[in-house]
Amino acid sequence: MKKRGISPVIATVLLIGIVVVIAIIVFMWIRGISGEAITTFDGTNVKLVCEEVSFDAQFSDGQLYLSNNGQVPIFKMKMRIQGVGSHETKFIEENWPSEGLLQGGTYAGAVTEPGNKILLIPVLIGSTTEGTEKAHTCDERHGIEVLME
Repeated sequence: MKKRGISPVIATVLLIGIVVVIAIIVFMWIRGISGEAITTFDGTNVKLVCEEVSFDAQFSDGQLYLSNNGQVPIFKMKMRIQGVGSHETKFIEENWPSEGLLQGGTYAGAVTEPGNKILLIPVLIGSTTEGTEKAHTCDERHGIEVLME
């Protein structure tokens, strides 16, 4: 009986290919875990600064009122308007201060989209390791939910 196997050259190429694919997968996994570090301008990781954000929100007669009670300036505000069976997510842009909502700052703006409640999520600005400015949206647990009455 004649038995044929894979030639040593093809086996070597296959093994090298498998090792390269595994190395790429491990590299991408580690890169995804570490992520890009964004820090505030005093050097603190922006994810930790999200814990310190403090703001109040009220909704009345189609107007949304915000006030920054904390020490952290809020660069932008992400707004998720939730209705029955739907939601719309957007950033507050109309009349938003160009420098952001600084300590003690207030904002008032109209909300024309229909819905039952609004989830407001702060967006902070920080710098990357390359020295460029980058926005960071805080987790939803740092947001405030406001009923639209």
